[in-house]
Amino acid sequence: MDDKTKNKVGDAVLDRHTAENSVGAPPSMEWFFRTKEHTFWTFQGLGWTGYGFVRLFSAVAAGFDLRYFSMVILAEVLIGLGMTLIMRQLYRRILEVKLPFLMAIIILFCGALGLLYSSIGLRLAAATMPGWLPFEGLAQFSNAVFGATVLFAWSTIYFGYHYYMSLQEQKEQVLKATAMAHQAQLKMLRYQLNPHFLFNTLNAISTLVLEKSEIDANRMLTKLSSFLRYTLVNQPTQRVTLDQELHALGLYLDIEKVRFQDRLTLEFDIVEKARTALIPSLILQPLVENAIKYAVAPVIDGGTIRLTANVAAGRLSIVLSDSGPGIKDLTNIVSQTGSGVGIANTNERLAQIYGDDHSISFRNMEPTGLGIFIEIPCEREKRI
Repeated sequence: MDDKTKNKVGDAVLDRHTAENSVGAPPSMEWFFRTKEHTFWTFQGLGWTGYGFVRLFSAVAAGFDLRYFSMVILAEVLIGLGMTLIMRQLYRRILEVKLPFLMAIIILFCGALGLLYSSIGLRLAAATMPGWLPFEGLAQFSNAVFGATVLFAWSTIYFGYHYYMSLQEQKEQVLKATAMAHQAQLKMLRYQLNPHFLFNTLNAISTLVLEKSEIDANRMLTKLSSFLRYTLVNQPTQRVTLDQELHALGLYLDIEKVRFQDRLTLEFDIVEKARTALIPSLILQPLVENAIKYAVAPVIDGGTIRLTANVAAGRLSIVLSDSGPGIKDLTNIVSQTGSGVGIANTNERLAQIYGDDHSISFRNMEPTGLGIFIEIPCEREKRI
């Protein structure tokens, strides 16, 4: 899989997690949170405009002459805007400072700028408003505290937004890393199967060549080529329709038919609505290969493999059974079937893709044989 496809896989998992856990902004807020710079200036515009209206309302309530005081308010807004831009430059340089020191710096800086902000505002009011009486004592201190509180509130919003966005970025990185890890693990599981299958097939082709069965050997090579082409096109994380999976399974079984001839009997019972359901690509082939190895190959007369699929209550049920001897201890099935690569990998792939939302079980059939029962969500929409 190339890097572009890997990124698509990671982004798909991320998008799903975002939708389920409400991570990030809803569609109606995408314009507001478009970029950090855009969000900053949007906050600045709305915040200082709101501050201006609050000051204007206070002036009306206090009975000030708006012909003069509105100019003071406009000047305060512009000065406050300039101060917060200076504060932003400082805060960018102290983001990595430890929290206790950071809080001390913010409080001292807001206190000093608040005092300066209040002093400038009072001087402007005295210079522009006739009959203005200067603030003294507690009134002057109260005005300075108000200015410092405004700047501290701005600082709180600034750092709150910064840490929120940092947290979201970390979550996205973790999600993408997890998605890539899952994809790599699934790919590893797929590659475990291919050499095993190739060894058996090439060994059979070699035998046919030695026996001078050129037609059968050529037929087997053609089927092998088609099957391998299918495995390269469909990635281990991709889900295909059951019809497509049956097509790939048919390519594999055509190869095995060349080996076993009439000793291999196949029976399929697939309901129509199950054919368009999505399943992980090549999830059935290793199970069928396992059934052929332990239920058909050791028996002189061969055997039968049955595959059924049905949909009920939003779940896709698949049953793969054979006519072999079955398994004595169903709780330890992998160790009793040689390497157990096919069963173990199928189980692991289902767990990686569906988590707890799936089941796979084994049962000895009557009169003989082993049945593998798989149940997964019935999904219709194609995705990677």
